[in-house]
Amino acid sequence: MKKILASLFDAYEIDYDDDILQKFNDYYYMLIEYNKVMNLTSITEVNDVAVKHFLDSVILLKYVSRETFDDKLVADVGTGAGFPGIPLAILLPDAKFILIDSLQKRLKFLEDLIRKLELSNVKLIHGRAEDLGHDKAYRGNFDYVVSRAVAPLNILLEYDISFLKVNGELIAYKSQNIDSEIISSKHALIELNCKLTDRINFLLPDNSGDSGNGTNADPVFMERNILFISKNGPTKNVYPRKAGTPKKKPL
Repeated sequence: MKKILASLFDAYEIDYDDDILQKFNDYYYMLIEYNKVMNLTSITEVNDVAVKHFLDSVILLKYVSRETFDDKLVADVGTGAGFPGIPLAILLPDAKFILIDSLQKRLKFLEDLIRKLELSNVKLIHGRAEDLGHDKAYRGNFDYVVSRAVAPLNILLEYDISFLKVNGELIAYKSQNIDSEIISSKHALIELNCKLTDRINFLLPDNSGDSGNGTNADPVFMERNILFISKNGPTKNVYPRKAGTPKKKPL
């Protein structure tokens, strides 16, 4: 893992040192070990984890300077197995991360992982976004919210926007064909008092299914997008609606 990730980070201009690589290496082996007894990820092959989980989580830092996040409070809503929050926390020791998930068993894995990696800048919260979004301890308190592979954009906005301070920013990791999601989210953006301000489109190498037998095959890439959405004013008290409603009746 360390050699693979070093090569990827070099290619995508992500700064690292050996301690960082060791943390990702430990993360990988803990992920695979815990995945034997709980459903954390369907992606387990070392090259795929390096690209589709680790690089995909931190490639943001190719486009946004690390100093942007210094002393900032970042929520990872629907963190799952820790993506993108843990990889970002490894590379951003001066930012503070709150990882939120609704499943306690996943948080147990993350608790053990944080202890193993000695990440003093990460805390865990158990709960649903629809409930925590009304809790005064979290509502309107974050500089940034990051979310990856959680929900379509119009649903994700309702989950996440209430956590942000006014002028805070949601950073949404998305795959390809995002245009239709953006169009479907026009009402949600207006209703939740926020605005899409930027979009980064990039490609990641995809070696899925590569048997390694061919040497002259053309490289294959996956399209990815990162959306930046600013919160322009307070969120209406009604949002987020009660648990389950945003998914059943999207804005």
